[in-house]
Amino acid sequence: MIKHTSKKSLLAGALSFVLSAAAPLAFANNDLPDLGTAAVNTFSLEKETTYGDAYMRVIRSSAPMLNDPVLNQYLTELGNKLVAHATGVKTPFYFFLLRNDEINAFAFFGGHVGVHTGLFLNADNESQIASVLGHEITHVTQRHLARSLEAQDKSSTATIAGMLGAILLTIASPQAGMAALATTQALATQSKINFTRLHEKEADRIGMQILVDAGFDPNGAADFFAKLASRYRFTSKPPQMLLTHPLPESRITDARNRAAQYPHRYVPDNIDFQLAKARIQVRFSSYSEEAALGLFEQQLQKKTYTFKSAALYGKALSLFRAKRFDEAEAIIDNLIAKDGNNLFYIDTKTDLLVQRKDTDTAIKMLEEQRALKPSSQVINTNLAHVYIESGKPLMAIPLLEELIFLDKQNQLPFFLLSDAYKKTGNKAMEHFVKAESMALSADYKGAIDQLNFAYKLSEENPLQLARIEARIRQFKQAKSSIEALQ
Repeated sequence: MIKHTSKKSLLAGALSFVLSAAAPLAFANNDLPDLGTAAVNTFSLEKETTYGDAYMRVIRSSAPMLNDPVLNQYLTELGNKLVAHATGVKTPFYFFLLRNDEINAFAFFGGHVGVHTGLFLNADNESQIASVLGHEITHVTQRHLARSLEAQDKSSTATIAGMLGAILLTIASPQAGMAALATTQALATQSKINFTRLHEKEADRIGMQILVDAGFDPNGAADFFAKLASRYRFTSKPPQMLLTHPLPESRITDARNRAAQYPHRYVPDNIDFQLAKARIQVRFSSYSEEAALGLFEQQLQKKTYTFKSAALYGKALSLFRAKRFDEAEAIIDNLIAKDGNNLFYIDTKTDLLVQRKDTDTAIKMLEEQRALKPSSQVINTNLAHVYIESGKPLMAIPLLEELIFLDKQNQLPFFLLSDAYKKTGNKAMEHFVKAESMALSADYKGAIDQLNFAYKLSEENPLQLARIEARIRQFKQAKSSIEALQ
């Protein structure tokens, strides 16, 4: 399914630095005491959750988030596989992608972990991506951000507020965030610098243990570090990840030495990682249409691929992008014949069927898949989309409501649900759902306006009126709360 959004907002500038600056890459061993509890006085878990939710809404409003169900499901499953082997997990985790060719990842309050698509573009295998995620997961479980605030307990409230604003600013603009950070007195001290370096070392050590326990190659971290160091050794403009996560030679050596302590074992790469990388290269990178097609044709000609099927998939997506639909479908059909349950192939086959308006075949294929995978985000989102495209929006509504119930942070089902209600002629619910979607992007004023429209159209439904009134009160309170965080 082809669906993603990119939005801009001035709100992010006020909030975006606490995240990456407090997410430097560092770890300790798993026998460490629960150091995160030291941050309770300044920042309770409840407060972390509140801040995390607010910052996530701001990011949705300002950053080019990827609402791609296939990539989102892959990243979430990979992230959760690592979280299952982490200790000290006190909050749910939420993994999301930003469309940005820069190499970067960051973690912040409430278990939120953001990943730039550039990380996939530059990683060679899944263990390298997993090593970065394991590092960011540890920043959350060890509560490094809250501990940074705790270290400032002798500072004024204004100084701590300045640090929060500066740290959050880094995600959207590292240089601006660094400038803001430099002007914050509390962070200018040597003790603060040492404290964040301690976080990095702690995150590196614990992160590698998570990596190994989850079944990945411990050399993934050192290999990726070495690749970055080699590529950007002589550049005057390093990637964002190296601005927020410094990479001295000692860190690469430490990672190599640490990996050598684990028994050697062969860890094959995952086909789904290579499929995700190909999808990002074609649809969500700066590659031109010709460059994307040339990339995979060259891989197939010279046999430089890790998996031939991933190179073929990339070629099929490139042909789709070039509107050479018949050629693309021939490749996808061959791939499905060999691996009929692969979600990457099924999603692209759905796009091809919708493109040629064969929605009946698409519905049949997706309904069969749903019987096998009833909770799959990819299958249910695609099926709802095809129902809407085929003039059956009423059948899409329960699917989308279930998707929203399972993941209230995903905007894509809200977009589709609003469209479904529009096509059924239910204007009140169309506006109501739009309000919920706008609230996810911290646009509470717009959300309240949508609810007022819904209210006027619900005069004969007292239960709906009460529901709308309650949401208006909640959004007004949320609007005041998020303004207070600035």
